Order: sequence, then C-alpha cells, then structure tokens
Amino acid sequence: MLGKIGMGELLVILIIVLVVFGPSKLPSLAKSMGQAVREFRHEAQSLTKEMESTVVEEAKTEETKKDKE
Repeated sequence: MLGKIGMGELLVILIIVLVVFGPSKLPSLAKSMGQAVREFRHEAQSLTKEMESTVVEEAKTEETKKDKE
C-alpha cells in the first residue's frame, strides 16, 4: 500500500525531521522543499506541452505523407 500515509506515519516522520533538523531550520527546510516542488511541477508542465506539440506535428507530417501518396 505504497503512497497511503496515515496520520500516525505522518506524525512519526514530522517528529524525526524535527529531531534531525531542529525547530530553527524547519521553516527554511519547508520553504526550500516547496520551491523544489513548484519548480518540478513547472518543468513537468513544460515537458508535457512540448511533447503534446511534438505529437501534433508528427501527426500532421504523417497526414501530409498519406495525402501525397
């Protein structure tokens, strides 16, 4: 059941992070993780749009080849 994290597991992870990094570093750690997730989503959307345009171009090319035959 990978991917399903309950409240207990989430609390244990939070406590471990708090012990390892300390309460003073926790806000900066959360901020940097948020920025990383934001950048990842942005790049994923860019790649998706690029792949979509490539597929459309390839479809048009195939359609043109069929019309010429």
